[in-house]
Amino acid sequence: MGAHAARSARPAHGSGTAQAAGPRDLRDAAHAAQVRELTAAGVLEDPAWRAAFAAVPRHVFVPYFFTGRGAGHERLWGEDPDPAHRARWLRGVYADAPLPTRLRDGELVSSSSQPSLMAKMLEALEVRDGDDVLEIGTGTGYTAALLSHRLGEEHVTTIDLDEEITESARAHLARIGYRPTVVTGDGARGCPSRAPFDRILVTCTLPLVPHAWLGQCRPGARILAPLSTGLIALTVRDADFAEGRFLHTSAYFVPLRGATASPTAPGEAWYGLPYELVENERFQFMLVLTAGALHPREALDLWRGEGRPGRERFGVTVSAEGQWSWLDDPQGPYVWPLGE
Repeated sequence: MGAHAARSARPAHGSGTAQAAGPRDLRDAAHAAQVRELTAAGVLEDPAWRAAFAAVPRHVFVPYFFTGRGAGHERLWGEDPDPAHRARWLRGVYADAPLPTRLRDGELVSSSSQPSLMAKMLEALEVRDGDDVLEIGTGTGYTAALLSHRLGEEHVTTIDLDEEITESARAHLARIGYRPTVVTGDGARGCPSRAPFDRILVTCTLPLVPHAWLGQCRPGARILAPLSTGLIALTVRDADFAEGRFLHTSAYFVPLRGATASPTAPGEAWYGLPYELVENERFQFMLVLTAGALHPREALDLWRGEGRPGRERFGVTVSAEGQWSWLDDPQGPYVWPLGE
């Protein structure tokens, strides 16, 4: 029996002022509706993850969020004295959308990821009972709670660069009884004191795969990380080699901060390309993935010539000699240095 079975009795609500809707609390109703919607959408096929989403309420981890309004941002808060504002907050929390949760000088530094995307990523992580998982990018702590429910908190480590973020996440987790290891540090360097890991889940966009992670993984470990505008799933052979393909789904996250900073997107290089292709998600993915290695016009000719390939035809190799992205075959004709 997995750890998730033992956790299934955990209450599906946090502390705070209840808002009654007849005999049922509005927050519980919204939470239950979210789980039904994710299940109906086909992103919670694994009963263990379905149980985790049912047990972990998102509103505990997003007591407030920001929404764009005109030139500024509006803060929606679960304890707002205005009932209309509280209702908007609750609708937003249980909508299938990413929510900005922390801004600094007007720039987004942390968010609560889109629930359906997190469900896809957690299922794609292919965890097994007893696996030790490192999460890079703690955010609100919501994903760490889902992992803790599924695997047991003793198997979960989560790291973030910002102490304010980790302290807040730790408090959110403790409110519903989870105490995984929450570390303040540079996720690009991993967490050697808690290694080795069977899985690494990354919730911030990378320009390169930090080589330090490979040495903190057990052989056969899986790393799932946002790269370009997709999700790369790498299998680790040893401390010097990992390789894998992209999932078909798109993914947009806050960039990784720390030792491996994200480069600027090649926006100015896109001028002169057909507008409808710049807006095409699949071509945009290839353009970002090959930035610095292929001129945009070369990328366009290749993309057209190869039948407009989707993300799942691309992959990445990480070795002691460097990192490469490739189309179809890591030993084939289309290989490019990554993160040039």
